[in-house]
Amino acid sequence: QVQLVEYGGGKVQAGDSLRLSCVATGRSFSTYVMAWFRQPPGKEREFVAAANWRRFDTYYADFVKGRSTISRDNADNTVVYLQMNHLKPEDTGDYYCAADFATWPPTSRWTEYDYWGQGTQVTISS
Repeated sequence: QVQLVEYGGGKVQAGDSLRLSCVATGRSFSTYVMAWFRQPPGKEREFVAAANWRRFDTYYADFVKGRSTISRDNADNTVVYLQMNHLKPEDTGDYYCAADFATWPPTSRWTEYDYWGQGTQVTISS
């Protein structure tokens, strides 16, 4: 049974940093694209960042480039992180980890992803 579980959300102030974690279990994700999406209040789910597990090429949405880094725990091949720096109030939303058995570059369409976590809430106050 495939399971993605996110950790690390919370309430912080603008300018602060957060690191989200996604623990992926239930199968080998070595051929998968791992991604982070977010859903701001009242808005559509949107792509944030992705990486392919094998080479860990990375890809970012323009609004997080230079502020966020997707990475993995090399000692534990089941954990993917999203480090977010210089957070802004507009970064507020529910953040989701997703996995897609796909080629590279990744799709930004959330409907294309096969597996999802339950989400973790991130709130940035000004």
